[in-house]
Amino acid sequence: MNYLIGAFKPPCNIAITFSDGKTRKQASIKKDNGKTAMVPVFQSLENIVGEVAIEPIQGKKVEHTGVKIELLGQIELYFDRGNFYDFTSLVRELDVPGEIYEKKTYPFEFSSVEMPYESYNGTNVRLRYILKVTISRNYVSNIVEYRDFCVRNYSPNRQLTTALRWKLELKIVYTSSLSTTKASII
Repeated sequence: MNYLIGAFKPPCNIAITFSDGKTRKQASIKKDNGKTAMVPVFQSLENIVGEVAIEPIQGKKVEHTGVKIELLGQIELYFDRGNFYDFTSLVRELDVPGEIYEKKTYPFEFSSVEMPYESYNGTNVRLRYILKVTISRNYVSNIVEYRDFCVRNYSPNRQLTTALRWKLELKIVYTSSLSTTKASII
């Protein structure tokens, strides 16, 4: 019976690591299953560097038509679950078609990536950044692995801009309420 359970598992393990993952600042995010996970924090225009390790299960080989890594920025609306809207998409080819017999590592680098929006997980929407590794295969399903990371765009005047935005919003509300008051009096 154990051979049936193993029949549906992928023939390899994929690990995505960041080169400075041990020293980089970490943030907690809520995963789809409700658990929290610690992920590295990046800023816009930073280099994202690391490596992908693919290790076939003992005694198996992985035939593929290519290995690629994608950096994706996605927005997911909770009422439209499962449909992602990509606003950032960068792709790097890691390997040409062939076979993998033993553990292989592929370095990757995305230089000066523009990530204009911060990661966000709200009640109605989620904005996230992920690395997605795809091992493309013929006749069988592709093997895909994801790695989340967080984006925080720090600015020295962040509190000041927030305060100015609140003042502007209050002024607009106050001005619009005066104009409706004037309109109702006249």
